[in-house]
Parts: sequence; C-alpha cells; structure tokens
Amino acid sequence: ETVSTQSTGRFRLFPMKPKVLILPGNGCGDVMRSNWYGWLATELSAGGHCSEAILRNMPDPVTARETVWLPFIREEMQPDRNTIVVGHSSGAEAAMRLLEETEVLGCVLVSACHTDLGDENERASGYYSRPWEWERIRGNTAWIVQFHSDDDPFIPVSEARHVAENLGTEYHELHGYSHFFEPFDQLLETINNKAQMQAAAQTNE
Repeated sequence: ETVSTQSTGRFRLFPMKPKVLILPGNGCGDVMRSNWYGWLATELSAGGHCSEAILRNMPDPVTARETVWLPFIREEMQPDRNTIVVGHSSGAEAAMRLLEETEVLGCVLVSACHTDLGDENERASGYYSRPWEWERIRGNTAWIVQFHSDDDPFIPVSEARHVAENLGTEYHELHGYSHFFEPFDQLLETINNKAQMQAAAQTNE
C-alpha cells in the first residue's frame, strides 16, 4: 500500500499483505464445502495476515483440464508476484504448471504427483503430457512448501518425494492424513508464517 503525506509530498510505503489462491482437486462441485478449502479461505480471511483468499468453483471440475484451468486461474484469479498459490491434488499439478510461466511469491503443494499414475482421467487433464520444467518452477517463486501423507491412497509417497527432490521444497511427510480431506493446522500455520515473514522483510527494506 502506498500512502501520500501531503505536508511533505513524500510517499510512505507499507508492507503489502500477500493474497492467497486456493486451487482445489478435481471432482469438486461446491469448493467451499469440499475438503479443507472453505475452512482455509475463511481462516485466512479472518486472520489478517493476507489481503484476501481467493477460492472459486472451477470450470471442468471433473477432468480439470490444463487448457481450461490455467486460463481461468490467470484471468479470473490473477496471480502475481505478491501471491501465495496453494494447490491440492490436481490443483497442485495446476500450480506447478502455472509456475512454469508465472512468477509468484510462494507456493504450497498438498498431495502433489508428477505422473498420471496410469489413470485415464488424469492423463486426459494434460498436465502429464510433457516433461516438467523443474528449474523454471523453482525460479518463479521464492519458496515452495510441500505436504504429503504416508498413507495417501491415491498418490504414493515416491511421487511426492520425486517432486520434492526436483523442486527442493520444504517437504513435510506426515503420518495418517490420507489424501488430506480434512483441515490440518500445519497448512494454515505455514501460510500465516510465510505471510508474516514477507511483511517483516518488506518493513526492513
């Protein structure tokens, strides 16, 4: 935020709070009522560390095609350099493809994978049709935090570890969280902590 001080003609700069984009997994109709998405948006909006939390019902929610989702994310949700992108499952893959072309502040990946795991619907999404540009993803964000559960019934830990190794993420492998269908405090704490660190860094500049 920029505030003009009329008496001096100078401008005083205040830290800008980041906004947060929440990218859901596929198969969700009403995202506010799905998994932890609505909980996170509500908590972030009330917490005061972020400027806004953006959560939208996605087009093509079942297949979650990249050719549909990425234009929607860029045009309707408008990520920028002061944005934290949070992606879950298919939303994590969308986040990674987004970061190949778009610079953001930070990224949180929940239940991420790098192959279609032999699933026809996942293959049809288009995210896995070409190699991942790991270096470009790393270069377009200041940090990436990753969460995975050791008992995820859909995505083996080997998939998540491969993503972590190639992106150099801050990797958290948790016990007994399945596919992260329920709210988990570590996610909220991570985003709030990162937002506070960003505000402190801007203040000290």
